[in-house]
Amino acid sequence: MATYKTSIAGSISSARWTDDAASATEVEVSTSSINIHQVRIDNTANSTILYLKLYNLAASSLTVGSNSPESILPVDAGSKVEYDFDPGMAFGTALCYAVVTTPGTAGTTAPATAITLEILTS
Repeated sequence: MATYKTSIAGSISSARWTDDAASATEVEVSTSSINIHQVRIDNTANSTILYLKLYNLAASSLTVGSNSPESILPVDAGSKVEYDFDPGMAFGTALCYAVVTTPGTAGTTAPATAITLEILTS
């Protein structure tokens, strides 16, 4: 898995977090408060709907399938989707995410093929 951060000059978002192998294992984006402005999800490699779970928790406090997500964003099979949040979706504690095949808190099954995910934050 390759998760990396790049800076964005002259934008409301100050950073782009990219994960080219997002799956059911939690990934920690931030250990402090952060705002999400946009999420881009590429699910073209899978034939099932997937769900991006966003958590307002640090990875050390998170168990995918047990902790309730702050938000769950669906992406249809074989498609790409963008979610825009204006003025931003606030996460006051931290930000982690996971991608699963079942909606709701209990879902833990990874997609057949990992997806590409971008999160624009400030």
